[in-house]
Amino acid sequence: MTDTDKSLFAAAEAIRAKAYAPYSNFQVGAAILADDGKIYSGCNIENAAYPQGNCAETSAIAAMIAGGARRITRIYVTGPGANPVTPCGGCRQRIREFADLDVEVISHGVDGAPLVQTLGQLLPHSFGPEFLGK
Repeated sequence: MTDTDKSLFAAAEAIRAKAYAPYSNFQVGAAILADDGKIYSGCNIENAAYPQGNCAETSAIAAMIAGGARRITRIYVTGPGANPVTPCGGCRQRIREFADLDVEVISHGVDGAPLVQTLGQLLPHSFGPEFLGK
């Protein structure tokens, strides 16, 4: 594990402990290395009206944008258990908005080995800003 990955994992785990998950009890943390060299993190925030909650990746992206950065260069997602916790479909699309297809997404269950995949592997044949002339 590189020093960058250690920092991202530590940030994801620290914020995961702050997750608000009273319904699922499934706490998730995400940490983004952004184009400004800073790490931005976020946790999942559940809501009794389930669709109104935020995933950890969404919260981390919001923190990145609020911090002034615009591009994801690496992202780490952690959750409980041994299996890697990968971003949901909606978060894969959100990450796509701010990351190139070759950006590595590292998914980790804290008791197991990380799964390293590019965004292109996680979201093949994706729709991105370039389709809208951006």
